[in-house]
Amino acid sequence: QVHLVESGGGLVQAGGSLRLSCAASGRTFSDYVMAWFRQAPGKERAFVASITLSRGTYYADSVKGRFTISRVNANNTVYLHMNSLKPEDTAVYYCASRRGTHQTMDAPRWDYWGQGTQVTVSS
Repeated sequence: QVHLVESGGGLVQAGGSLRLSCAASGRTFSDYVMAWFRQAPGKERAFVASITLSRGTYYADSVKGRFTISRVNANNTVYLHMNSLKPEDTAVYYCASRRGTHQTMDAPRWDYWGQGTQVTVSS
């Protein structure tokens, strides 16, 4: 079992920045691929970014060049640095993990989820 806790969400103006954190516990963090998803009201949960064990990174087209995912295995933490935020980035952001070496943009294939943190971008 892996327990994930997100933090760092909040209200920010368009063009601003936020850093989300996800603290993991329960299993060996370095054995898990990590990702961020988001879910806006009335929409399905959507892939944002992921980072593999070898620190390969993948991004949704909508956030490329603005968001950066990183991980610090020593701290069992994954981060999402969000710059140039837009109102359409408003959503609940979820941290996810899956055992293995491959990432996927398909939400049902991720094994563990955090409770989510709200990000609201005002125009």
